[in-house]
Amino acid sequence: MSSSPVSAVSAPPASAPASRSPWRSLRYRSMRWWSVANFVSNAGTWMQLTVQNLLVLQITGSAAATGLSMSVQAAPALLISVFGGAAVDRWPRKLTAAVSQALLGAVAFATALLVALDRLDVTTLMVLAAVTGVVATVDGPACSLLGNDLVPPEDVPSAIGVGALVHQAGRLTGAALAGVAVGFLGTAAAYAANGLSFLFVASVVPFLRPARGAAGQTGKAARHERADSLSVREGLAFFARRPRLLALAGVTGISAVFGRNYQLTLAVLVTGPLAGGAGSFGTVSTVLAAGGIVGAVLGARLRRPSVRVVGALAAAGGLLQVVAGLSPSLAVLLVMVLPMAVVESVSDTAGTSVLQTDPPAHLRGRVLGVWGSIGTVWGLGGPPALGLLMELAGARGALVAGGLIIAASIAAGHLLHGRRPKEPTALRAEDTVVPARVALGTAA
Repeated sequence: MSSSPVSAVSAPPASAPASRSPWRSLRYRSMRWWSVANFVSNAGTWMQLTVQNLLVLQITGSAAATGLSMSVQAAPALLISVFGGAAVDRWPRKLTAAVSQALLGAVAFATALLVALDRLDVTTLMVLAAVTGVVATVDGPACSLLGNDLVPPEDVPSAIGVGALVHQAGRLTGAALAGVAVGFLGTAAAYAANGLSFLFVASVVPFLRPARGAAGQTGKAARHERADSLSVREGLAFFARRPRLLALAGVTGISAVFGRNYQLTLAVLVTGPLAGGAGSFGTVSTVLAAGGIVGAVLGARLRRPSVRVVGALAAAGGLLQVVAGLSPSLAVLLVMVLPMAVVESVSDTAGTSVLQTDPPAHLRGRVLGVWGSIGTVWGLGGPPALGLLMELAGARGALVAGGLIIAASIAAGHLLHGRRPKEPTALRAEDTVVPARVALGTAA
């Protein structure tokens, strides 16, 4: 690959007015290449995921084994994400992303070879799933932060929004290509295609260059200066004493447990009280996906996302969920589902922007590592808790009660925050290399 298309640093003129376009991050050539690479990688990953569960069922004949393979792959995120985030802070980010993508590609190629030779057994499958999970604890934060490093701080929400759109587009494309690949070339082809997609990303990474004023230009120096002085423990301590990150974790956790699991709650509501079928729920799922895309575009327009914005959107989503739970018909539900999905997507984009820009550059990998562990807890514990609530209150009751819990919890938190004495927060010198005013401004 020639270096000229990607390595050239492009930036808008210094006198250009601030843009609120959701696509403003794509003004930078390297960001355009990174988005293309992410699309290819996402399409390959979703192609593989589409056939993976079928492969496990084919090998084991057990639905329990399918669930176990997913848990084995998710377990490393719960246990060692903080160490993966520390590695991202300590090592050169581009090198880390390129190597992790190459390793994931090697795992995909190994799986494809074993499937083609009919040598893949349950034990080997679990080992490969665990290895993938371990590498992903480094690859996730490395790739997330690398994209942000390519653009100025004010364009990070756009970069995150574009990334969300790329994810959705890759998911749809990968799912569609999976049927073609398996039908004409076999299951191994899906894994091989995913391996090629990882190698494509790894080949693009070395040619990426940050735009003038991008966070990556100052963050690199900060990480190099602090690489030997920071530990996993200090990253955890930073997160624990950062009130806005704790507030963000609380808002996101409550929303994740009592809302958002719409594939579960709405499926039961549609097929139960609303007397719909699989086709009706498919329509609801399509509207959810469309709302997610619209929300990602709107979220990319944000310039200074904050925890307050995330909380307000989450509370609004909870109230919309209450109305959806009371829907007398499928038509009314569809009207409510679209704004629910839009609000959720904008909230996600705003929250991700705060999470990835509030910490100083040399600590962002560690913060994402802590977040990965917390998110895994929500992902594993949320569905069972919501399922129990549905057993007790039914689908309508779970949606209404969950929405009220979300809105009330966020309102209570806001009131408690308002009553807290207004004292300036002093950042210790060893925690940050940027002025406190700048560090705190993003998530005020």
